[in-house]
Amino acid sequence: MAPATITALPLRPPAHQVSPRAVRWWQLRDLISVLVLLAPQIVLGIVFGTGWLVVTAIVTAVAGLAYVLLVPPLLFRIHRWEITDDAVYTLSGWLVREWRIAPISRVQTVDTEHGPLQQLLGLASVTVTTASAKGPVKIRGLDATDAAELARTLTETTQATPGDAT
Repeated sequence: MAPATITALPLRPPAHQVSPRAVRWWQLRDLISVLVLLAPQIVLGIVFGTGWLVVTAIVTAVAGLAYVLLVPPLLFRIHRWEITDDAVYTLSGWLVREWRIAPISRVQTVDTEHGPLQQLLGLASVTVTTASAKGPVKIRGLDATDAAELARTLTETTQATPGDAT
């Protein structure tokens, strides 16, 4: 029996960045989260008239605003993706970086997702499901047109690739 051929995978960051509009999407998404945290503090502060709730609301607002302004541009610089004939590559995360490589022969499904904020900004996410116990590979913050083309290309590539995707 002949040994299996091992394809050398590139040891470089994936080549493509997400859409620049992803920064605005992340900022809006995070701002909504900050407002959800801030609203009860403000309401309870008004109802009970306690000074410490005002302090916590100010701290929440300042920390939340700093996060909304600083983290999304950092995410944009870090998040990368690429597909080749052999694999789907993603690099994501700002505090904990995750580099995922999914061989094309293991791809089971390719899905696109357009949440409300993504639709507003013309963005989409592509989810590549594999047989991995780690879960799917997700590429978030793509231009909607690019996401549709990526899904089409991945589907065609996986159909043309021999393997059982298990």
